[in-house]
Amino acid sequence: MPWHPDHKAYSRERILHTAARLFTRHGFAGVSIDTLMQEAGLTRGAFYAHFASKSELYAEAIVVAARQGVERLGLDAGPEARDRYLSREHLEGEAGLCPLASLVSDVAQQDPLVRESYTRLFRGFIDRVAGEGEDARQQTLQRAVMMIGGLAIARTLSDEALAEELLRACRQGGEADGGR
Repeated sequence: MPWHPDHKAYSRERILHTAARLFTRHGFAGVSIDTLMQEAGLTRGAFYAHFASKSELYAEAIVVAARQGVERLGLDAGPEARDRYLSREHLEGEAGLCPLASLVSDVAQQDPLVRESYTRLFRGFIDRVAGEGEDARQQTLQRAVMMIGGLAIARTLSDEALAEELLRACRQGGEADGGR
């Protein structure tokens, strides 16, 4: 019996969504193709029908993870978006973390394809949020670094109270500049 015409596209989406979740939790080295495909409910051989390499998948999966996060957290401009991003729920959420924060050091060790994907993602975030003019762009870059860095560091801490204190400080830091 032949596959449904949408089967390949559906399988690819399953792989990407599974990869987005696993990579943001475990990084590139922490996820094997076998584990990924098992989690996606597919065979290892099916992987190569969709991607030439694990790096190619990783580069695409971080973009999917970012889109999922924007949808899940309702991220738009404004202090409410910052507060949702810098929340305990986001930090501990099973659905996945922001790849900009959770993969920052992991991506630095990857090939140019992955680093370019991360760069496009970061640039797109800044371009979407920044207001008009150089000052607005600089403020957006500062807030982005505080948000992404704050979440990344909070994720590494074993002291939950300190992690919450850090997230709160980052939220309040954004308030100091008027939440712009």
